[in-house]
Formats: sequence, C-alpha cells, structure tokens
Amino acid sequence: MVTVLGVGGLSAAVDVLREWQYDEAPMQLHPGDVGWFWRFGAEATAVAVRTWSRDGRILAVGLLDGRELLRLTIAPDAQRDEELARQLVSDVSGVLPEGKVCVEVPSGVLVQELLLAAGWSLDEPWTPLRRDLTEPVKDPGVRIEVIGPEHAHVQAAVLRASFDGSTFTSERWHAMAAGLPYADARSLVAYDDQGDAVATVTVWSAGPGRPGLIEPMGVHRDHRGHGHGKAITVAAAAALREMGSSSVFVCTPSSNVGAVATYVSGGFERLPERRDLCREV
Repeated sequence: MVTVLGVGGLSAAVDVLREWQYDEAPMQLHPGDVGWFWRFGAEATAVAVRTWSRDGRILAVGLLDGRELLRLTIAPDAQRDEELARQLVSDVSGVLPEGKVCVEVPSGVLVQELLLAAGWSLDEPWTPLRRDLTEPVKDPGVRIEVIGPEHAHVQAAVLRASFDGSTFTSERWHAMAAGLPYADARSLVAYDDQGDAVATVTVWSAGPGRPGLIEPMGVHRDHRGHGHGKAITVAAAAALREMGSSSVFVCTPSSNVGAVATYVSGGFERLPERRDLCREV
C-alpha cells in the first residue's frame, strides 16, 4: 500500500535507500537525491516521498521530483515481484496528475515492462557515469574548500551562476544541510588562482562500502573552458573516497555532451543509456 510519509517517517525511507545501494546496481534513486530535494524543507520532502510496504517492510520508495516526475526504486530482491509491480503501476495514476507525466525506474525492473505494455513510451536518453574509488584519487590541482554554514552563500552563488533559472539560496543550503541525508554529505567549492569561486559540487555518501552520488555539480558560466569542471569532479571523487564510498555515480542528459565529457575527463566511465517512461495523456 502506498504511504505518504510524515517528517518523522523520512528516516525509514532514507535508511532503506542506503541499504539498497550497491556497485552492481543499475542507476537508481539514492539517499542523496532525497537529500538534495530537502533544500525545499523537511515538510515539502515528506509530502514528496512515497513508500510501498508489505508486512511492515518497505519494498519501494518514490520521490515526486516536481509534479510530473516520480523517481521510483525497489528493494533488490523485489524488483521482479509481480504483485508489487502491478500495485506500483496501479498507484502511479493516483500519485501523478493528469496529462504528460514520467516515471524513472531502474533498468530491468518488472515495473518498466508493465508500463511499456500499458502504452507508456520511452523519453529522452540519460547517461549514467561511474568512477571506481578503489584506488587513490589524484589531487584536483586547484584549491578546494568544504562549505560550512558560514560560506553557504558562496556555493549558492556559484550554483545560480551555473544553471539558468536556479533558485538555490543560502536559506535553501541551510534547509538541505539540516536534512537527515546531509549527515553523509559534503559540499565543495573550487577556487581559481585569482581566488574566485569557479565550480561547486555536493556529494552524498550512502555509507562505507556503498556507492556515493554527485548532485549537483556546476561550473560558473563566467569561468568555463578552463578545466574547472574536471577539477571539481575529481575533488568530488576524492571526498567520497575519504568518506568510505566504494564508487561514485552521476547521471546527466545525454544531450548535455559537455557535462558527459567533463565527467569522462574526471575519470568516470560511461554506462549504458537509460530512459524515463512517459505517459503522454
């Protein structure tokens, strides 16, 4: 049965998302995704998170990332569970509004097949990328600072200068940092030789021996073309390795060839493309 969590229930959802992360898993919802959403506050995050349980055990977690996208992942041993899959497909109509909507699920789960059979179509391709963290990570070659509360405005400014339409502010940084997943996160800013903040990243660990996540990474629009994206990506990998992560994942639209190239230059390996499933009407 689908459940809308209260704020007090978010810890259970975050905990199972941590447990479900492993290096061989397909790209899936990560506790860091919930952590990044937490910039809108705990109440908004609780409204956006859904869980599906059986016999007291959470078997699936969904995040309404905006009104029209449900990001959904499923316990590793329940990804081919037909009863659960049919329940999830049935509940999507109640979770998402009328009109065009999309569902993100890990590749290979039964839900994907059932949605396609029900007339859903494949959306634009995304490229997952992964970097193994077994070996030490080289120095990124620029000054990197870990951002704390007193410098939240610095990361916020770089992010707003990295993404058109970004609404990230110091207040949202503080809301994000107050969230449960941020206990396993770190925000970094790269500086150039002139002392300007040129790039930023937030990295999210799922615990020692599990894959971490980059969300988000941005390079200031006035400082592009100088290798700062590669540098902050390498710094992200180094930070996660220091936190005990076994690997680091990121996913970006395949159409963003510059971002894909930046991650590859930072030691990431491209994985097979993935697509959301969309219902047009």
